[in-house]
Amino acid sequence: MASSKDLPPWDIPFFPNIFFKNQFCTKPERPAKTTDLTGKVAIITGSNTGLGFEAAKQMLELRLSHLIIAVRSSAKGEAAAAKLRTQFPKATIEVMLVDMGRYDSIQDFVRRIESQVPRLDIAILNAGIMHMTYNVAQSTGHEEIVQINYLSTILLATLLLPILKSRSPAGTPGRLTITNAALGLTAPLPTTKGHKSLLDALDDPKLFPSYSDKQYNVSKVLAHMWAYKMIDYVSANDVIVNLVCPGFVKGTQLGRDASFWIKPLAALFAASAARNIGDGASTYLDAALVQGKESHGSFIMSWKISPYNTFLYTPEGREAADKLWQETMDEFEFAGARGIMESMRKP
Repeated sequence: MASSKDLPPWDIPFFPNIFFKNQFCTKPERPAKTTDLTGKVAIITGSNTGLGFEAAKQMLELRLSHLIIAVRSSAKGEAAAAKLRTQFPKATIEVMLVDMGRYDSIQDFVRRIESQVPRLDIAILNAGIMHMTYNVAQSTGHEEIVQINYLSTILLATLLLPILKSRSPAGTPGRLTITNAALGLTAPLPTTKGHKSLLDALDDPKLFPSYSDKQYNVSKVLAHMWAYKMIDYVSANDVIVNLVCPGFVKGTQLGRDASFWIKPLAALFAASAARNIGDGASTYLDAALVQGKESHGSFIMSWKISPYNTFLYTPEGREAADKLWQETMDEFEFAGARGIMESMRKP
C-alpha cells in the first residue's frame, strides 16, 4: 500500500462528503485478540480520560506490560491509574507528569523517560485542546491551540524519536502515533502577508477571529506538513511515525470549552453521528500496532492510509512545508532538534 505522500490528492472537494464517508461508510477494525503486548512499554499522553484512557484500557486488554500515563494533573492521573490497576493488576501502570504548555516540562518528562524507562516500544501523543477564543500560552507567547496541538506535540515527538529507536527491541521499529483530525484535510492556512513567518501569523490575535472556528483545523494541517518533511530524516526501520484521525467521537472532553449554547447542539449532533469511544480509540491501536512500515509519515483515517491535506500536493504546499520545517527547527533550537533529526537521518 502506498504512503500518504505517494497517494493522489483527495478528489472529494466538499468536506461534509469526506465526513460522511469517514463516519458512516467504514467498519471499525480492532487488532486481533491474539495480539500480545507482553513485555512492551507504552506512553499515552492525555490518558486520564476520553480517547487516551480508552486506548490505554484496550492496550492493557492485549496484555501490555507497562503503561505510562502522561498527564498534567497528578490527582487526575492517579485516579485513572487506580481504575486501570484494579482491572489489570498484573500490569505496571505509572503516572508521569508533563505540562504540554511548557517546553521545560516536556524536556523534564523526556529526561525521566531516559533515566527511568529502559525499554520503550510505543508512544501515542493524544493530548490536545480546542478553544473558540484566543488564548496565549504564557510560557512561550504562542497562540495556545497551535502551541499544544502542534509545537509542543512535535517537540515531544522529536525528543522521543531517538529513545524509541534505541530502546525498542533490535530489529523492531519503535512506534510513534500522533492524534490528528479529518478537519485538517480541507482547512486553508492563514495568509502570512505582513508577518515574518507562518507561526507569527498564527500568533496574531487580529487574525484569530476569522479563524476562531478553524485554528484547531489549522493545527492539524501543520502536523501534516511536519510529517511530510519528517520522513526525509527518519527511517521506518527505526521508528514508524504516523498521524491518526479517530473520527468524530462521543464521550471525549475535547469540546469542553465550547460556549453554553453550542454544547447542546453538539450533543444532539453527536448522538446521531458520533462514534462510540471504543471504536474511536481503536483507531489509535490500529495506527500504533497494526499499520506497517508503509504507514510511516502517513495520515490514517477510517483505519487506512489516506491522503494529506490537498494543499501539500501543490508546489506552494511543498514550499510552505519546507518553510514550516525550518521555523519549527528554529523554535526548538534550544532542545537541539536539528541535531536530533540529523542523528536520525536515513543512511
